Amino acid sequence: MYQEKAVRGVPGWPMAGLELVLFTLSIVLLVRQENSPDGRTLVLALVLLAIAIILIFGFCVVQPNQSAVLILFGNYKGSIKDNGFWWTNPLLKRSKISLRARTLNGERLKVNDARGNPIEIGAVVVWQVRDTAQASFDVDDYVEFVSMQSETAVRKLASSYPYDGSEDSITLRGATDEINHHLQEELELRLLRAGVQVIEARISHLAYAPEIAGAMLQRQQAEAVVAARYKIVEGAVGMVQDALHLLKEGSIVELDEERRASMVSNLMVVLCSDNGTSPVVNVGTLYH
Repeated sequence: MYQEKAVRGVPGWPMAGLELVLFTLSIVLLVRQENSPDGRTLVLALVLLAIAIILIFGFCVVQPNQSAVLILFGNYKGSIKDNGFWWTNPLLKRSKISLRARTLNGERLKVNDARGNPIEIGAVVVWQVRDTAQASFDVDDYVEFVSMQSETAVRKLASSYPYDGSEDSITLRGATDEINHHLQEELELRLLRAGVQVIEARISHLAYAPEIAGAMLQRQQAEAVVAARYKIVEGAVGMVQDALHLLKEGSIVELDEERRASMVSNLMVVLCSDNGTSPVVNVGTLYH
């Protein structure tokens, strides 16, 4: 694996001044070459002009948050990461790489979760190049590499956890922060070879596949109804216990087992019923 080597070029403005001097001298010598019978002035003028033209190809402008990777006949010589106007060896090949943060809005993927249920999932990844040498030489196309590895990481994440489940288990829908953390860790490991740093990774879309969405919605509704009923019954039992306890402590009425059972039954019906109840006044007695 290649490691980035930071280098600095020669400041460009002094070299631009040298270029101006060379061009001026070559023009002056070309004008005066008629007075030189042996042609040495012409040769010198042409040499200076050739040197000036060659030096022009060494100028390089590095924008903020940009790097220039320098290659000399297939050998990596370093990277200029300081923005400004520079001059380098004209024989060097300079490849510009952006160091700015980029956002990858992944496509919605259809995969199976840990329980085999088909789901749709998508992710957003914010990344930037950390090592320009690795990004240039260790992978063929680092932008495409990020895209492919992000898709692979999202597929692996989706197949490792269920869409939903109990509160104690980690699910894609319930443990959002933990799932996003696992996704970022997985991407950092996969993109390390490309010299890419993952700034943020999060799930942007999560839903059941259309063919099972209706059935899963009914299941979720049924689970919600059961949970609500359980809470209602649990609360009603506590209220009945409190009512019987208060009646007994206040000596308001003495209840035998039959009347106690009848009161419990009536209170449970009133407290657990979905509809409003109508009171019935018993003017008789429970006994014949």
